[in-house]
Order: sequence, then structure tokens, then C-alpha cells
Amino acid sequence: MSAVTQNSAGNALRPLQPPRRYLFGPGPSMVAPRVYEALSKPIVGHLDPYFIQVMGDIQQLLKMVFGTNDGTTIVISGTGSAGMEAAVANFVEAETKLAVFANGYFSDRLTEMAKRQGADVVRLEKPWGATFTDHEAAEFIHRAKPNVVGFVHAETSTGALQSGQAICAAAHDAGALVIADCVTSLGGLPVNFDQTGIDVAYSCTQKGLSCPPGLSPLAISKRAMDWLGARTSPVRSWYLDLKLIHDYSTVSHRYHHTAPISMFYALREALLAIADEGIERRWQRHRRSHKSFVKGIEEMGLRMHVAEEHRIPTLNTVRVPEGVDEARVRRRLLEEHDIEIAGGFGPLAGKVFRIGVMGPLASEENVGFLLAELTKALSAEGYRQ
Repeated sequence: MSAVTQNSAGNALRPLQPPRRYLFGPGPSMVAPRVYEALSKPIVGHLDPYFIQVMGDIQQLLKMVFGTNDGTTIVISGTGSAGMEAAVANFVEAETKLAVFANGYFSDRLTEMAKRQGADVVRLEKPWGATFTDHEAAEFIHRAKPNVVGFVHAETSTGALQSGQAICAAAHDAGALVIADCVTSLGGLPVNFDQTGIDVAYSCTQKGLSCPPGLSPLAISKRAMDWLGARTSPVRSWYLDLKLIHDYSTVSHRYHHTAPISMFYALREALLAIADEGIERRWQRHRRSHKSFVKGIEEMGLRMHVAEEHRIPTLNTVRVPEGVDEARVRRRLLEEHDIEIAGGFGPLAGKVFRIGVMGPLASEENVGFLLAELTKALSAEGYRQ
């Protein structure tokens, strides 16, 4: 008789039956059935001609969502944080001067990664949820005279959308490269890589692309690729060395690492779903859903944390009304209705709800469902308009 495997609580381990949640948090987002189906396809080897073609298809489709004709697109086998670390490790060396626009958690993470590379980091700081004006951006870069500039396009911790136009223009005038965190923006709103002038953009699969987490797409400008090609010191991270990854995925296809085959299938299908919908129509759908959500929130007597002109359409930060325990509201939604939303952290801990309306959930019907259940949960926790 075979032994029964037990968990730490002493219970027999049964087949997986995850709950079906409505993922209205900041990520992961909901995954379409066609993407789940792609995950179930037979795997091939990571050097198989079929998989090489899959990588090529993804690289081409990524140009559409990044908004680039001239940039190089590749995929890192790792989550969005791996994409961030790859961007830093490859373009920030010891004693490189990096200027960071700091207004949230992920600009802090960018700072920490750069410091670990031995960079000289200078920061222009604002409160979480604020953004930088064109004048502030230009003045900071002119004063700092950096080699590299980093900013977060769509800050997941605050819901604030930062324009990169003035940042990139000033950085290029100073001869600097620009790294942009597009983790929360890619697929749900325009990145406009070429038009903005970004040199290195990294993202993830589990937010605007509506794919499971596990990969990090990157776009790299010609000037950044030239810089990388001229780099003489070895990148400290072998696994995240973009020269090696680019050679494996795009040039010689020589072995670098064993890529997660099924995740590449899923990303290809998720990108095809975006292409089938039409990227412009997708952006418009997310904007409509965002407006409906904000309208409903304001009708409930609640307020948004970020000024209207700087809000991320796919990620909303709603201020928690006075006297309400946001953790209890979130717990009630999850336990009673299988709805996941997130709270704030850092300076915004206990002060905001972070609510994602993206991918398959970005529709009038789903927004209405969420608002109705949020109204009930707040009322049950003592909120009165």
C-alpha cells in the first residue's frame, strides 16, 4: 500500500483545486482560456527549431505592444524584477552615475539594485503618488549630469503615471541612456518606446499582457545596443547578461539556459490575443473601464489618490475612507465573493486600496460587479456616504 503524502498540518495532499478568484489586484491579472490552453501544449526542447520560431514570433509581437520599429525586443526567463535587474546590471557599471526619479516603491528598488552594482546614485524625490513636471525633469538631469537615467512609467505602488518625454529628451541632451520601468503599463496603455525616446524598457507578463507571471519582456534601442556592444567589462550577472541572451534568442541560438517553454507558448498566445483585439482598441477599452470605475468610486463618496491627469488607466488607487479598516474590507471581498484587491504599503499602508481593472476584467459589466460588491463590503465595515 503506497504512503499518503501529507502537508505540514498532517492532512493528506489532494489534487490541486485552486479557488477561482476575480483578480482585481495590481497583478497577476486574469488569464484568458486561450492562454491557459497554450500552456497545456506539448513542450519541445529549448534549442528546437519550433521553439526558436516561437521566440521569433514573440519578439515581433512585442514590437507592437512596446511601440517600436527600430528597437530590439527580447524576453528574460524571470519575472519583472529580473527584467529590472537585467536592465541595471547591463547598463549600470561600478561608478556609473545613475539619476533616479523617485516617487514610489519601485524607484526605490531600482535604486537598491544600482547601489549593489556600485553605481553613484542621485535621486530627485517626491511623495508617493506625485509625478515630475517637464521643467523638474530637465533641471534635475542638467544639474546631475548622469550617465544613465531611470524612471518608473507606471508606478504600481501608487497608481501614478509618469510621462517620459521630457526625461528622455533631457537625458539624451546630456548623453545619458534612459531605463524605464513599464511593468504595469505594457499591454494596457501606450508605452510609445520609439516616440518617447526610451533606451531600455522592461516589463512583465502578468499585468497588462494578461499572462501568468514568469517572463520579463524587454525593448532596447539601437543606441543602447551599441553601448552594450561596446561595453568591455563583464556583466556581473551571467544569467542576466543581455549579450548572451540576445545571442541565444536572436542571433546564433547557441545554448544559454533552459527557457521555460510553456511560458513562452503562453506569452505568444497572450500577445496574439492583443493583436486580434487590436492594440488601439485594447487601450481604449481599458480607458473606458477606468473612467467607469472612477465615476462609480466618486458616486460612492470616495476619492482617488492620484490627480486625474496622472492616473494609470489599469491600476487605480482609491483612498480608504476615515474609520474603515481596509484589510477587513479586502478580507471580506476575498472570503465572501472571491474578489482580490490589494492594499497600500510603505507610506500608503492602510491609506489606499490598489485596484486593477485590466485584461479580461476591463469591461463595463465587470466594473459594475466590482463596484457593487465593494459598496456592500464598505457598508458592512461601517462606511456611510
